Amino acid sequence: MASSNSGDPQLGVDDLVRQARQAFQHAFVGEEPQVAVCAPGRVNLIGEHTDYNQGFVLPMALPLVTVIVGSKSSDQNVSVITLTESVEEPRRVDFELPQEEAVSPGQPGWANYIKGVLHHYRAGPLPGFRAVVTSSVPLGGGLSSSASLEVATYTFLQQLCPDDGDKVAKIIACQQAEHTHAGVPCGIMDQFVSVLGKKGYALLIDCRSLESALVPLKDPNLVILIANSNVRHSLTGSEYPTRRKQCEEAASVLGKNSLREATLQDLESAKDQLEGVTFRRARHVIQETERTAQAAEALKCGDYREFGKLMIASHNSLRDDYEVSCKELDELVSAALEVEGVYGSRMTGGGFGGCTVTLLEADAVNKTIQHIKERYSGTPTFYITTPSEGAQVLNL
Repeated sequence: MASSNSGDPQLGVDDLVRQARQAFQHAFVGEEPQVAVCAPGRVNLIGEHTDYNQGFVLPMALPLVTVIVGSKSSDQNVSVITLTESVEEPRRVDFELPQEEAVSPGQPGWANYIKGVLHHYRAGPLPGFRAVVTSSVPLGGGLSSSASLEVATYTFLQQLCPDDGDKVAKIIACQQAEHTHAGVPCGIMDQFVSVLGKKGYALLIDCRSLESALVPLKDPNLVILIANSNVRHSLTGSEYPTRRKQCEEAASVLGKNSLREATLQDLESAKDQLEGVTFRRARHVIQETERTAQAAEALKCGDYREFGKLMIASHNSLRDDYEVSCKELDELVSAALEVEGVYGSRMTGGGFGGCTVTLLEADAVNKTIQHIKERYSGTPTFYITTPSEGAQVLNL
């Protein structure tokens, strides 16, 4: 995951801007930042590991954001400071924007998300700039601190060197940044909702057509509770690319461009041609895509019980067929489901740690948090969230 966060989820956008501005004034004496932007992290309500299989996903943008403040410089030099304490040193990076050549990745690793966006930015030529990055999106928690940083960077560059405003092109450029400079072959979901999220709505995204539909999530009696296991994970290891390769292999055996085109019947018919593990990976993706479409309909109808059942089925499939859960995530989900007023709970994000997401009645929040604390073997962090706005330009 990326590394843009100062680590305090309680900080609001204004606090983050103030913090970044003070750091900018301290680092670049005599200068004032001219631009401030933010972009949110996300939680995926359902539809896990379906995006790179061209399926459906149902995320929402979070009130947890990455903020960038900064200003254009008179030369081609770039200086960026991150206020994150948990990233590798140095926390300041300085480099010159190459005139004709690519912006190459390097050390420290956290800066590669920014360099990737510079490399894929569609308008140009870009000027040099000075900037400070800070964030309330927890690092390595499966809430997409990486996409939040990428989209914030692109939004910042749009203020320095305006592009044509094509939002889908912006989303794709940020996804490409993660592929080429961070080495993660991610799907399109995280960047998509960080750009296009809307307050009061989840976003049903068709990752094949890149069309999306807003799904209302405004019921005041309903709460989305995120529980961070505080187990860190990294998607740049072998697990994520291996899962992706297994899915591509299954699609190829089935004669499909992607698993989005496959049915459960197709899969069962080809069972003898697939290894057991590959079969299970494909079964998860095919069923999860169907579950996500059903969940969006349930949410539109206000059928929270049905939505909750689909969340539970999603978690079980991620645990058993896709094998990306872990003991801590399973504990968090089990504990949440023991509380009256909880509709459903599941792991969210890439897996191997990170967070769970729970849909529950608003008046059940306190007892649910208390029960999870008593049952969970670690020390979880909780976020009570609502669907929030996508990337924005802020007033300084």
